[in-house]
Amino acid sequence: MSYLPLVGLPADTHEAHGFLYHSIGDKYVRAVAEASACTPVMIPSMIDALEIDELLDHFDGIVMTGAVSNVHPPHYGEQPSADHEPYDHARDATTLKLISRVIARGLPLFCICRGFQELNVVLGGTLETELQKGEARLDHRAPVHEDVDVRYAPSHAINIRPGGMLEKILGKRETMVNSIHRQGIKRLAPGLAVEATAPDGIIEAVSVRDAKTFAFGTQWHPEFKAMNNPDSVKLFAAFGEAVRAHARKRSGPVRQIA
Repeated sequence: MSYLPLVGLPADTHEAHGFLYHSIGDKYVRAVAEASACTPVMIPSMIDALEIDELLDHFDGIVMTGAVSNVHPPHYGEQPSADHEPYDHARDATTLKLISRVIARGLPLFCICRGFQELNVVLGGTLETELQKGEARLDHRAPVHEDVDVRYAPSHAINIRPGGMLEKILGKRETMVNSIHRQGIKRLAPGLAVEATAPDGIIEAVSVRDAKTFAFGTQWHPEFKAMNNPDSVKLFAAFGEAVRAHARKRSGPVRQIA
């Protein structure tokens, strides 16, 4: 029996009308389904009710999504302030443990925006908030506009490290990316290698050193209309290939999508 391998995506949480909701943006699940050719499955952010290792037994890859919220500063040794808000404590409690176990188990891992920052925190790095306030910094926030295509349009170039993982995937040393974030990496975790930087030096892509498989993160949002962007297609396809390779080791042949 053939199947498309399962990729887990952790949910954000928010309260409305007295209830707590778990949700994932369509752009993430669509990119996994269409560009990675895998089956996306939501992982609820409820660590008190989850056995992480038993849960991961069912997955062949994990995508850490972006979010409106930011990692709570005490997780990386800083005091919270209004500049660090908003928060999602339920997500923090789940994803920071999840990432650690995913890396230890050697599952393919793709971290985007908040997920990129979570990855750095898990491995011992720190974050900087309100980047645009720094000297000689670009404004990495999205433009204020009702049109989502304007907000997610490419806004600055990135310099790609020669010989790195990203260059091997994209086949070039520079490309344009969107920019939808207020925070970024302050101190790089020792377990990460820089794959690309913005013109102002902000780290835009990383890979996990000595990873057993695809373990990569972007500060930008390659999931946005992924099938319309050749770079995004290459990134999600590379992730999908790693997921299928993991699935073959675990369960035998998996179904391919033409």
